[in-house]
Amino acid sequence: MTMMMMAVMLALLVAGYPMMMPLIAATILAFLVYLPDLSLQQIVQQMIGGVKPSALVAVPMFILAADIITRGHSADRLVDLVMRFMGHLRGGLAVSVTTACALFGAVCGSTQATVVAVGGAMRPRMLKAGYRDDFTIGLIVNAADLAYLIPPSIGMIVYGVLSGTSISELFIAGIGPGLLVVVLFSIYCWWFARRHNIPIEPRSGWGERLAATRRALWPLGFPAIVVGGIYGGVFSPTEAAAICVLYAVVLELVVFRSIGLRDLWDVALTTGTMTAVVFILIAAGAAFSWTISYAQVPQAVLAAIGLEGAGPVKVWIVINLAFFIGCMFVDSIVVMLILVPIFAPVVAATGLDPVLVGVIVTLQVAIGAATPPFGCNLFTAIAVFRRPFLEVIRGVPPFLVMLVIAAVLIIAFPWIALGLRDLAFR
Repeated sequence: MTMMMMAVMLALLVAGYPMMMPLIAATILAFLVYLPDLSLQQIVQQMIGGVKPSALVAVPMFILAADIITRGHSADRLVDLVMRFMGHLRGGLAVSVTTACALFGAVCGSTQATVVAVGGAMRPRMLKAGYRDDFTIGLIVNAADLAYLIPPSIGMIVYGVLSGTSISELFIAGIGPGLLVVVLFSIYCWWFARRHNIPIEPRSGWGERLAATRRALWPLGFPAIVVGGIYGGVFSPTEAAAICVLYAVVLELVVFRSIGLRDLWDVALTTGTMTAVVFILIAAGAAFSWTISYAQVPQAVLAAIGLEGAGPVKVWIVINLAFFIGCMFVDSIVVMLILVPIFAPVVAATGLDPVLVGVIVTLQVAIGAATPPFGCNLFTAIAVFRRPFLEVIRGVPPFLVMLVIAAVLIIAFPWIALGLRDLAFR
């Protein structure tokens, strides 16, 4: 059954069908051939059930908020703030890109929006300062991954729904790993700038820094709302998403006046299209996951690769490899929909902290967004920067190595992810 379902999915993918079609087709075929006693209505019920969790309401809300602020002035103000404080350091311009991606990721939660907003503003400045284009694009594409780690994170919401893990705890646990990635990238940027003798930017005066800080106070309200509100127990992640939308509308429409009422219609259409794609994938994935669980496919797969009764080290290795390789070829949400139900039993049996597993899975998903051949950030960069595929991926490998190092460090020292979680919820 497993081989048949995989063969059907692979054939349809090669034929060019969107990912929801292979998922649904493989599920229906499994019902007809291997589960004839079950009604096909079960598929519909599972698809509806897959999109019923209330936590998923946060997904379209965060997508809408990201679309609004991407069209507005928030990104420019955050980039200017970081540049005023870090631009004069050795490699400061590259470090500023990393930090700006972290801040903008904390505002929008979307890797692709971060590539567009921060990359569009900073790439010309880095090229003018003497940085190579392959390094510049590689940094932007991979630093945008921070949007998946630092809350709000759509990936963490999906993982939390699939695994039954607290989304609030996942959000808080993502902060430490996100900062770790910022540090690793910054060290590499400093080394690169020193090795290639990149000129240092002029130092900004304290008056300019103060002015930039005042201009960025409004956009910095987004992470304060999400993290502060959830940490303080004021509202849930779903409520935080709704408040972020309201805040984005007030900020860009009333305060900055960067968009008009007519623009909100276009934003709503874009958000509706993206939300439809995500929810169709989740619905199809829910039916697929239920089918393989009913047929005890996870148990068979785990037995085949020797994970039944395996220790934590082997489990960690297999989980990281499975998600890393899967996200190289398939959309990250689809990989989570397929693999999370398979690994859930062994994670529970091994006694691994589900929040720590969720952070590692989210990190691997983020890595997949910038990994050839099919990382979504790569194709976003191709469209935005109008550069060929080979040129876009040329500067990616050093940053992928650092992201893998970050994953190893988080597994070796769990307090990097769980320290804030334990402080907030234990």
